[in-house]
Amino acid sequence: MAGGSVRTAPRLLSPLFALRARRLCRGSLCAFSTAAQQRSTGDECGPEDPCDEPRHPLSECTLEHKVIKLEEQVRDLTERYRKALADSENVRRRTQKFVEDAKLFGIQSFCRDLVEIADMLEKTTESAAEQTEPSDPNPAPQKICEGLSLVEAKLQSVFAKHGLQKMNPVGDKYDPYDHEIVCHVPAEGMQPGMVALVTQDGYKLHGRTIRHALVGVAVESQA
Repeated sequence: MAGGSVRTAPRLLSPLFALRARRLCRGSLCAFSTAAQQRSTGDECGPEDPCDEPRHPLSECTLEHKVIKLEEQVRDLTERYRKALADSENVRRRTQKFVEDAKLFGIQSFCRDLVEIADMLEKTTESAAEQTEPSDPNPAPQKICEGLSLVEAKLQSVFAKHGLQKMNPVGDKYDPYDHEIVCHVPAEGMQPGMVALVTQDGYKLHGRTIRHALVGVAVESQA
């Protein structure tokens, strides 16, 4: 009876040992898996190889070089901006001057035609004055002469109002920009090179000569 119990004991213990072995095996596999995961995670980001640090950190020398380069670019762009502003201002001034000149001298051709009429009126007035005699009982020629003189004066007044002025160069020094020589006359009481007479009046529009005066210039008389 005792021998049967001894033989039965290994049979009863065998399933218990098998169950214990399976539990130990499972624990070992779980521990191995956890260790493997930890090693894998540690390889990607461990205390000896931090992930937060940049792979290629910039040195102070490199940063200073970039700062200097950026400052040079800022100075270059600033200089270009100033030049562009200066060019724009010059263009604005030239355009404004062009517009102002167009307003002032836009009637230049018209004035050239008007001064020819003024010449004809002046010659007519002088001719009428020469033919009028104070002792003439007929007052009509005298009134016509006075009327022509008034019209001529009014015309010159209108010219002056719009910046058109007649030159009076007699006694002035010859200026090729304002005068055109048509003859030379002996210098009598006048220095050589001075304007002695005018054969046709010259005109200026706002200081710009639109018609040269035809003049005679005094020269030294040859003995």
